[in-house]
Amino acid sequence: MDFYQILEKRRTIRDFSDKEVTDEVLKKVLSAAFKAPTNDHLRQFEFVVVRGQENIARLVSPVAQNTKNIQQTGLNAAAGVMDKDEHAMFTDALPKQQRMLMQSNCLVLPFFRQKDYPLCQPADQSSLNYFASAWAAVENMLLAATAEGLACAFRIPIGNEPEHVKQLVKAPDGYEFTCYLAIGYPAENAHICKQKEIRIEDRIHDNRW
Repeated sequence: MDFYQILEKRRTIRDFSDKEVTDEVLKKVLSAAFKAPTNDHLRQFEFVVVRGQENIARLVSPVAQNTKNIQQTGLNAAAGVMDKDEHAMFTDALPKQQRMLMQSNCLVLPFFRQKDYPLCQPADQSSLNYFASAWAAVENMLLAATAEGLACAFRIPIGNEPEHVKQLVKAPDGYEFTCYLAIGYPAENAHICKQKEIRIEDRIHDNRW
């Protein structure tokens, strides 16, 4: 695949097969993170790779309750404010939040050094440059995984999830983790949500909006 084919092929997939991702392939995917632009050119990324159902289950244990809370309060409310495609994606994704992280059996926790710590109390807007760099690195990994025939699904941590994870993996102070990133091979019947059709010409403005 050339680069633009990879862009077209990349999708969030939440249904994984039991085929194992080898360490060799995973290293290639993680290496792509260090090719992304980073604040101060420091590339201060670290990765915790978690394999094994029991190990992953311990890390993601708060996800089930947090997701249940959202399901109880959010699905009905969402129906009134989302269009049908957005709501279809939401109703497919929400029940799979914990399962998808465990099913791939390869959970990656990308950590980045946050200069003004903690992340949610930045000293100023430029403090978020490190967070932006971390997401540029994640995007590189998503594209690299696609090039290797892999599927990915990520969950942005909420509530008590960040501290739970950082404590279990013994992350040093000053580091935040970007997301839970499940990497694996897609199941044969993996669900792919309908993509919004975007007319690029309508989104490009010359000189002014």
